[in-house]
Amino acid sequence: MKIALVTPAPPRSRVGNRATAARWSRLLRAAGYQVDVLEQWGADDRSYDLMIALHAWRSASSIAAFAQRFPERALIVVLTGTDIYRFQHTHPEVTRASLDHASALIGLHDHVERDIPATYHAILHTVHQSALPLPKGHLGPSTQEVTMCVVGHLREEKDSLRAAEAARLLPADSRIQIIQAGRAHTPDWALAAQAQMQDNTRYRWLGEVTQTAIRRLYARSHAMVISSVMEGGANVVSEACVAGLPVIASDISGNTGLLGQDYPGLFPVGDSAALAALMARFESDLAFRAALTERCRVLAPRHAPKAEQAALLAVIQGLNL
Repeated sequence: MKIALVTPAPPRSRVGNRATAARWSRLLRAAGYQVDVLEQWGADDRSYDLMIALHAWRSASSIAAFAQRFPERALIVVLTGTDIYRFQHTHPEVTRASLDHASALIGLHDHVERDIPATYHAILHTVHQSALPLPKGHLGPSTQEVTMCVVGHLREEKDSLRAAEAARLLPADSRIQIIQAGRAHTPDWALAAQAQMQDNTRYRWLGEVTQTAIRRLYARSHAMVISSVMEGGANVVSEACVAGLPVIASDISGNTGLLGQDYPGLFPVGDSAALAALMARFESDLAFRAALTERCRVLAPRHAPKAEQAALLAVIQGLNL
């Protein structure tokens, strides 16, 4: 079977959609499928037996073209965070048209069903993203400070500087340091991060770094902070769980759909004081730290590559192609 895997992110991009496409192409090829990763597909392009399109809105033209040319062929649409929490509301006609063309929908966390119309629930499937364990030999966390990493491109959806702002509210004797990795989405975000570093001694921004450098950051961190306003199921959660790294996260569907509604390390979106309180508790309360670590450890097996591959293949095989 020949599969077109469409992602709007360019080949050398480090955004989540491109990483997902690259990883899925490897998993599908290992299962015996022929896979081409494309930025877009047009009606005059190569024929495929199946299209998997990441992003209902950004890949809408490819989805519509494939559905029109091959109405009898299967088409899987993968729902991203901005699809679910932005574009289905701001661009409903285009986004819903993509969903209507879909033979199956894939969500990346367990609570997607809460946030899309009931008419699509019957074709919705969940695939948890995977990550590889950290290689042996990395330096572990420092005993001199408590490092909390923030990983992801700096942009509005991520509320990217929330951890930095929360760190300002910590007690003077706190040993917490925030280290952030990710490309600034706009020049204004870069200026804001640089301004933080000038007068916030607890904050350091690394900019965009390699995946190897990010894995080193995980190894030397005590916890990860995810402060997003919207998430479709962040792969950094998978990476943290597999790395044995406890998470402190905003209380949004994209996070609770991975960590659990009763996860003890949640804080209200945009609430710097609540985040600072959790960070301080993590530093001082070893039982709380151990509880978060154990919750993430228990979740790690479902983020193994074989689990992701099995879930993805189950969706494809369920289409009876």
